[in-house]
Amino acid sequence: MSVGEELQTLKDFHCDKRCVLSVYLNTNPADPDQQKGAWKIQLKSGFKRLEEYLQASNDKEEMASFKKAKELVVREIENNQNDLKKGVVIFASSNPELFSVHYVKIAIETDFYWEDHPVIDKLENMLKAYPNSGIIMPSFGNVRFLDTAMGYVADDFTYTFDSGLDVWREQKGLNPSGNRGTGGSHVDDLDDRLKENLERFYKSLANDIGKMKKERHWDEIHVVGEAEYSQSFASALPNKPDSLIHKNLNNSSADKVLHEVFGS
Repeated sequence: MSVGEELQTLKDFHCDKRCVLSVYLNTNPADPDQQKGAWKIQLKSGFKRLEEYLQASNDKEEMASFKKAKELVVREIENNQNDLKKGVVIFASSNPELFSVHYVKIAIETDFYWEDHPVIDKLENMLKAYPNSGIIMPSFGNVRFLDTAMGYVADDFTYTFDSGLDVWREQKGLNPSGNRGTGGSHVDDLDDRLKENLERFYKSLANDIGKMKKERHWDEIHVVGEAEYSQSFASALPNKPDSLIHKNLNNSSADKVLHEVFGS
C-alpha cells in the first residue's frame, strides 16, 4: 500500500468515541534539542499529559483504551529505537484496531493527540513536500532509480547497460595498418553505435516507466544526471518529467539526491 493509499485509509477511520492515539515524535539526532535521547523524555511527558487529562474525565473505559494504544506505540518505538531516523509518526487504536507506523527522514515537531480519528494533517503536509516519486538517474553505464516518499527511500535499484564494448574493441583492433584516418573512423563508428544502443536502452526503460509509475504509485517523476544523458532519457519518456536536473548524482547517497531534488 502506498503512503497515499494509507492516508486515505486513515482519513476513513473513525470510532464512536475517542480511541485513536496519534504520535508525532522528533527523534532527529542532529537537532540540538534531541541530544542524549531527549525524545525519550518527551515521549513520557506527552503520554503523562494525556493521561492526566483522561483521569480528570473519569472515564475508565476510555482510559483503558488509551493505555492499550499507548502500549502499542511504546513497544514499537522501543523495538526500533536504534533506527528512528529523524522522526516517527504512529497512529494506534485497540478497538477498532489500527496501527500505522511511518519512520521519516524529515524534521518534525513532537505532538500527541487522542481523538476519535487519526490526526493526519502533518503527515499530509509531509507527503505534499515529499510526494511519492520516482527519481531516475541515467548515466552511460546504468540507470539508477530511487522509489521515495516523505523523505524515505523505499527502494534503490539500478538497470545496467550492456554496451558490448569488448566486441567493439576487437573490431577496432582489426585495423593493423596504423593509419590514423582509418582508425579515427572506427572510433567514430564506435561512438555512434554506442550512442545508438544507449538510446535504445533508454527508450526501452522509458517505455516501462508508465507501468512502474502505476505499480509503485508515483505521483511525480524526476530525472537527474549529466546533461547529455538526462536530456536523452527525458526525451524518451512518454510524458515530460516533473523536473530535469543536470547533475551526476549516480554515486551519491540517497539523502543527497533527495536534497537536490526536493531542496530541503
